[in-house]
Amino acid sequence: MRYISTRGGIDSLSFSQAVMMGLSTDGGLLLPETIPQINAETLQSWASLSFQDLATEVISLFSAGDIDKADIAKLIKASYATFDHDEIVPLVNANNSQILELFHGPTAAFKDVALQFLGNLFEYLLKRDGGQLNIVGATSGDTGSAAIYGVRGKANINIFILFPYGRVSPIQERQMTTVLDKNVYNLAINGTFDDGQYIVKSLFNNLEFKKSHHLGAINSINWARIVAQIVYYFYAWGKATNGNPEKAVSFSVPTGNFGDIFAGYMAKRMGLPINKLILATNRNDILTRFVNSGTYQAGEVVPTVSPSMDIQIASNFERYLYYLFNGDSEIIKKLMAELTEKGEFSIADNKKAEVQALFKAVAVSEAETLQQIKETYQAANYILDPHSAVGVKAATEEADCICLATASPAKFSEAVQQAIAQEAPAPKSLQGLMEKETKVHRIDADIEQIRAFMEQNIS
Repeated sequence: MRYISTRGGIDSLSFSQAVMMGLSTDGGLLLPETIPQINAETLQSWASLSFQDLATEVISLFSAGDIDKADIAKLIKASYATFDHDEIVPLVNANNSQILELFHGPTAAFKDVALQFLGNLFEYLLKRDGGQLNIVGATSGDTGSAAIYGVRGKANINIFILFPYGRVSPIQERQMTTVLDKNVYNLAINGTFDDGQYIVKSLFNNLEFKKSHHLGAINSINWARIVAQIVYYFYAWGKATNGNPEKAVSFSVPTGNFGDIFAGYMAKRMGLPINKLILATNRNDILTRFVNSGTYQAGEVVPTVSPSMDIQIASNFERYLYYLFNGDSEIIKKLMAELTEKGEFSIADNKKAEVQALFKAVAVSEAETLQQIKETYQAANYILDPHSAVGVKAATEEADCICLATASPAKFSEAVQQAIAQEAPAPKSLQGLMEKETKVHRIDADIEQIRAFMEQNIS
């Protein structure tokens, strides 16, 4: 399997090269040259596999010719040994909703599914090929802690995480800042997540800096993040349908950066029977507006009770656009230039119809989010976190729908308290965090300051 850029400016890469490059050197995002196709017989056989065995099968398709399947299996086994549920991502029922719990990893968020694997993959590749890696990423809450837990203490790896000061939940902040390992640097920036994401992309687009400092990406711009998330769409479908290839389901996905729902899109392109992908947003509804209007227009980030979705520029969206325009890199470059210059772009009505044929977009208000937490708790004694509540609310009218639960409700105690007047029980991984020592650096959302900080601390 070889990898190419959405902007067409690089020679094809191996899986390992794509993982280590993160963001393509031409500014685009990396994608497989071809999409593996899964037939009905394979779908049926996969439905009986454990999550770990299924992950080995799926990920091996994308790393073929580069990493032995046996080595992928070892990485998978080590990665999911840190989860506190035997099924890794159990499918449960609550008030007639099918909920895929993705929060049983060490940081109680869905990002662990991909980032535990990516951390071990980085370590494997550095041991095999040599070298050093300096990871830099921006987070709206969960990515940062999951990435830190994936690489903390690992040899030849440093990690620099930018998060918006005062705009992540107290638990999310403590999960990051209580990790005191010498290779971990938390930067609380005076700005928004989008500011941090812009700085990260700018650092990667400075090819001299990227090469000389061996930069690596853990945000969902890294293809390995996407491929690991594809797995749980196949797993959930198998559990919900008993492997009947004639049975299709829909998925409702709380969405900010488009990475999680893009993994669902890739699963469908591979052959998974999916009816609709419900794109569930909060008040930061740039993606909902795009699906419904055909115009992608950035606005101001509005703080909400679901802060991990408080995003206006969805960094993974370019990958979907590449497929929407049939792999035409020139169109992609044109649209991205328009976005940079004008803050928006539009697509033709025929393309909008193509988008709407698969995606259903729903924006959920603050009041609706809190009400959904309350209703689900009253009906099923089940507590949703505010992001998962957005997804459940968006799926209200959709039959045979699986809702992705992206975080433990204990990570967002203020919203849960507001909705049901009590706190959610904390998993063991979150207990005692608020009393631990912290290490964090407050800094302006300024690329020069952040670049200087990195240079001073890279060993």
